[in-house]
Amino acid sequence: MLQFKIQSDSDIPASKQLFDQIRFAIASRQYPPGHRLPSTRQLATMTGLHRNTISKVYQQLEEASLVESMAGSGIYVKEQNKQDISLPETPLFSQYPQESKLIHKTLDELLKQGLTLSQAKELSLAVIDWRLRCSAQLVVTVPSRDMGAGELILQELEKALAIPVELVSMEDLDQVLSQKKSATVVTSRYFIPEADSIASAHANRVFPIDIYDYGKELAIIKKLPQDTRLGIVSLSPGIIRVAEILIHSLRGDDLLLITAQASDRHQLLTLVRSAQTIMSDPASYSLVREAILNVRDDIIRPPDVICSESYIGDTSINLLKRELGLG
Repeated sequence: MLQFKIQSDSDIPASKQLFDQIRFAIASRQYPPGHRLPSTRQLATMTGLHRNTISKVYQQLEEASLVESMAGSGIYVKEQNKQDISLPETPLFSQYPQESKLIHKTLDELLKQGLTLSQAKELSLAVIDWRLRCSAQLVVTVPSRDMGAGELILQELEKALAIPVELVSMEDLDQVLSQKKSATVVTSRYFIPEADSIASAHANRVFPIDIYDYGKELAIIKKLPQDTRLGIVSLSPGIIRVAEILIHSLRGDDLLLITAQASDRHQLLTLVRSAQTIMSDPASYSLVREAILNVRDDIIRPPDVICSESYIGDTSINLLKRELGLG
C-alpha cells in the first residue's frame, strides 16, 4: 500500500495534500484502473485525518471522474478513457492469436447488442477511419494555469514522434477544434474529463497520457542526508506543487526544500546559489546549468544536478505511436 502522509504545518490544506497525492498515484498508474482505494479507516490511521475529511476527498475524486464508488465494495479507480488500446486494422489470425480472440469477443458483444455482422463491420471501419483522420493532427492541451506542463508534453512528443505538435490552452481548445476537420487531443489524465467534454462536441479523439512515476528520483530523495538543501525546478507549477507534497510526505522537515519555475530567472538564480542538490525536468535542465554558470563566482561548490528521465510514461508514448501509425 502506498504511504500517504500529511504535513500538518504546511500552508496547503490537509485535504488538498491528500487529494493531490491520490491523484498523482492514479495519473502515474501506481493506482491503475480497477484498483481499490484504501478504506477511510485505513487512511485515517495512516494520515491522522478524520474519516469525514477523507470521505470528502473521495467525493471530490469521484466528482472529478477519477474514481467510482461501488456500494458495499469500496472506492475504485475509474477507467478514464476506454479507447486507450488501439484496434488492429488487419488482424491475421495465425500471426496475432491473442488479438484475434479479442476481436472475436468484441464481435460477440456487438451481436448481443443486436447488430448484424455487416453492421459490425461498417461500425468498426468507421471507428478506424475516424482514428486515422484524427491522427493527422496532434493537439496538446492543458489549462492555461499550467502551460508549463503542456510545454513538457509538447517537447517530449515532438522528440519521440518527430511530427508537428500544437499546444493549445484548455480555454482555447473549443475555438481551435472548431477550425479543424479532425484531430487527436493529447492531455494528462489529470485533465481528461474537461478535455473530453470539449473534444467530443467536435467529434475529436482524446488520448490520455500517464505521467512518469518519478520512482528513481524519489528513491534518491529518500537517501539524501538530513538538512540537505534540495532544489526543485520545473516548467510546470503543477509539478512543483505535487513535488512539494510528495517530498514532505517522504522526509517531513528533514530537508530544506527550495523551488523555482524555470521561466522565473530571478527565482532560479536564487535557488542555484542555495541548493546543494537540484532536480529538474528535462526541459529545464539546460536552464539550470546556465544559471549555475552565471553564479559560479558566488558559490563555493556547484550543486549536484539530477535531470528526471521524462515527463510522459514510456507506455503512453508507445501506445500513441501505434495510434498514429508511427511504430
